[in-house]
Amino acid sequence: MADYGNTWTLVEWMELLDSLSSLFRLAVGKKTPDEEVLASLADVGSGYGEAVLTVLRARREEIRQALVERTNNVSSSTLQDFDWQIKLALSSDKISSLHTPLLNLRLDVKENGALKPLSVEMNREELQTLISSLEAANKVVLQLK
Repeated sequence: MADYGNTWTLVEWMELLDSLSSLFRLAVGKKTPDEEVLASLADVGSGYGEAVLTVLRARREEIRQALVERTNNVSSSTLQDFDWQIKLALSSDKISSLHTPLLNLRLDVKENGALKPLSVEMNREELQTLISSLEAANKVVLQLK
């Protein structure tokens, strides 16, 4: 058994580990074709590039699951339930006649094991911004699948 310390220093091994981790995350996260992965490994020689590609193919689903888990762990809050109600504001203390539709959104969010109710009132523009944000988030989730 060879002493790997004679081949590379600890710093070089750590750089290799970081480089391979980044390569695997990017290749799986962006669904990079095998040919592109192999092309990015052209500098290391075809034998080593093929070996790395073999590992990537074998562990692709496992890496994808780890990336999804890592993304999910960014926030410990999860939506448990919601309820909404439309109201028509007829007047306010500043304006005598409004006739503005308002959405009252109640969210039940589970954070660190505890259920926390949140209530938000939005006008039409704020609701449209929320819908656009949720649609964008849904696209990201679908890309991860």
